[in-house]
Amino acid sequence: MTSWGEAAFDAYLPADMVLGQADIGVVVADRLSNLLFLNEYAVRLFRLPGDVRQLAGSPVLSLGLFAGDDLRKLEDVAGQVLRGRSWEGTFESIRGDGSRALMRAVAVPLRHPGGDIDGMVILARVASNRDGQLQQERIALLERVGERLAGSLEIGTTLKHVAEMLVPQFADHCFIDLFQGGQLFRRVMRHASDWVPPPGTWAQVGEQIHYPEGHFCQQAMARLDTVVVTDLDVEPRPAPSAESMAAAREAGLTSVVAAPLYARGELLGVMSLALSRLTDREDRNYGAPDRDLIGAIASRVAVAIDNAMLFETERATALAFQKSLLPQVIPDLDGLEVACRYVPAKPLEAQGQGIQTQVGGDWYDIIPLSAGRVGIVIGDVEGRGARAAAIMGQLRAALRAFAQDEKSPADIMRKLDEWCRSLAPADEAGVPLAGDPPTASCIYVIYDAWSRELTFANAGHDAPLLVSGGQSRQLEFQHKGVLLGVRGKGIRGLPTYKEQTIVVPPGAILVFFTDGLTDRRTRADGSGHYTEDEALQMLQHAVRAVAASGDADAVATAAEFAVPGDIDDDMAILVVKSSPAELASIERSFPAEPIMVSEARRLAAQTFGSWGMDAEQIELACLLVSEVVTNAVLHAAVTPSPGRKLDFDFDLDPVIRSGPVAPPRTPEPVPAARPGGRPAAGVRAAAGPARVSVQGVPVQGASVPGWDEPGLDAGRLGPREFALRLRRGANAVWVEVFDPDLRLPRIRTAAETDEGGRGLYLVEQLATRWGSRPTTDGKAVWFEMPRSGYRP
Repeated sequence: MTSWGEAAFDAYLPADMVLGQADIGVVVADRLSNLLFLNEYAVRLFRLPGDVRQLAGSPVLSLGLFAGDDLRKLEDVAGQVLRGRSWEGTFESIRGDGSRALMRAVAVPLRHPGGDIDGMVILARVASNRDGQLQQERIALLERVGERLAGSLEIGTTLKHVAEMLVPQFADHCFIDLFQGGQLFRRVMRHASDWVPPPGTWAQVGEQIHYPEGHFCQQAMARLDTVVVTDLDVEPRPAPSAESMAAAREAGLTSVVAAPLYARGELLGVMSLALSRLTDREDRNYGAPDRDLIGAIASRVAVAIDNAMLFETERATALAFQKSLLPQVIPDLDGLEVACRYVPAKPLEAQGQGIQTQVGGDWYDIIPLSAGRVGIVIGDVEGRGARAAAIMGQLRAALRAFAQDEKSPADIMRKLDEWCRSLAPADEAGVPLAGDPPTASCIYVIYDAWSRELTFANAGHDAPLLVSGGQSRQLEFQHKGVLLGVRGKGIRGLPTYKEQTIVVPPGAILVFFTDGLTDRRTRADGSGHYTEDEALQMLQHAVRAVAASGDADAVATAAEFAVPGDIDDDMAILVVKSSPAELASIERSFPAEPIMVSEARRLAAQTFGSWGMDAEQIELACLLVSEVVTNAVLHAAVTPSPGRKLDFDFDLDPVIRSGPVAPPRTPEPVPAARPGGRPAAGVRAAAGPARVSVQGVPVQGASVPGWDEPGLDAGRLGPREFALRLRRGANAVWVEVFDPDLRLPRIRTAAETDEGGRGLYLVEQLATRWGSRPTTDGKAVWFEMPRSGYRP
């Protein structure tokens, strides 16, 4: 014998003898995985009963192969073999007598003499104890990988879990690289024994990496198949750089395996593992069984990464939608410094609803109002996800629209409540369906930086913190109110929304927040959750500690991180700080006589000059003062103002309604009230019982505070007064004119022969903004002008 080929030719044995006497099962199938041949050992191995010749043409699965995975596993094996590649692995088989056995098998292509692949040949045997033990360990590893991958939809967390399970149990080094924008970037790198590669050698997390031609990672991605290099000393491969090769030698790399991350028809990246001399292992080389395991792990990791990417895209879309509905730019405000935060919760599984985006309906807003006043709002729509965010956007838009009418906070809360209840589910025809309307908590505040008055109404929202003089406390709500959308029509006994007014100290800080900041915050030691009182105490301590810096943004940051742990719900924080300095303002009342127009103009010119306004701006502003004051004089002098209407939020007892009725009292004329409902100088409110009418029925003996204040019933009053108020801001001045007439002005087109009707048109064209609003005793007409530079 001179060669193996010659010996093989001389030692010719019949095929039947080899196939019939070899202690290994031989199964031959066609391209459709139907049985063509089965040797005697395979019959005994799979314990097939009866006449096995009847199995010809039956599916290979009839042998009991691949228990559990069945058709899917067979399709994977057949697909790989029919592409010209061999397959080797261990699988569990259900034999003909019902017993289970762990089989070790190799599947190879069955080629026609012309080179075409006609089918496949499977060589099977019972796995040895060592093989079985290793396979059980691998199966357990796959199960753990699946469990960890199912526990998170964040890409970073998912990849971190994979690396932690593979190193050091199965590898000394783990690398996961993903494509981003057509470029490959390293996302995870983990090493055994806390080994750290020298700087400038292996690509760090976040860095771009290029694999040269012939590198095992490049081949794995090009072939879309797992590549194993059993011994790097025997099969050296190129490295991305000379420095990378030097680091590999330093670590003592002995064997590597690379698997493509391929899911849903797209190559996402590559995962590579390596063994080295960093650990004391019995076997420092990967083999064919490891190839199968890493391929299986990589396929699961690829699907998990793809799911995480889809979830991140959905979450980013929902978050972008949420943030687009919040104020993009906080306007510059006089006498007020503002800082805000919106923090979505991390994705987590809660209340059996599965993984959620944790984007919700928390919102805040800053609304510039008339004469430098500011509307401040914060709220929280119940629920999570895109629907809650959409309702939040509608609610914010509705509140902004209502606020432009310059209504009181309580009136706006009532309108918002009606609006929420109108969103109850309905079909296409508008017929109400089963289900509750959306609900939301909300607090709306109107702040006047010149008077420092804070007027607000609440709809079941948490009270804000007031930080002043080194102390912090929650504001005390006299009327907390109910959630918007909760109160049903006709329900008696529920309170309506009421207002409350406080004076904010100079330099005080108000911290508004939603319940995501204080509700269900996990304790630092993992033992349950902080109570709401504990969270509030931590919040008060945090904001009080940084309030001395006087920076609203620092207070917002302190509030955001005041309570440790991940948030269970999204949260919004709004911090406003009042100016420590007084803002310039002047206010004076005049009799409603034509001669007073020039006096008001003179006061305005002197005031604007002392405030350093440009001469041209002073002239324009005084022109508009004349127009607005002239209208006030005309309406205040000749138009009576109607009496005040009372709005009760309770039903009077029928006995009261049916009691004796007092004759109506004719009120005596009294001078007009100053702006804001205050009596004019030297005027005392008339005494005596009030005349109250409820549902059209006069009620005797009912006393209502403020009913006898002047200006409430002006049917027979003599000459009235108007008031002029001037305010200076950083870049603008505001002019307000108050009169007792309740009719709000509107622009109209004056005819050629009309003597009037053009004043408001001038105000519209020359002022930056203008408007009117009702007051307790009439109305106020206002306009805004820049302090310098003409801007029509």
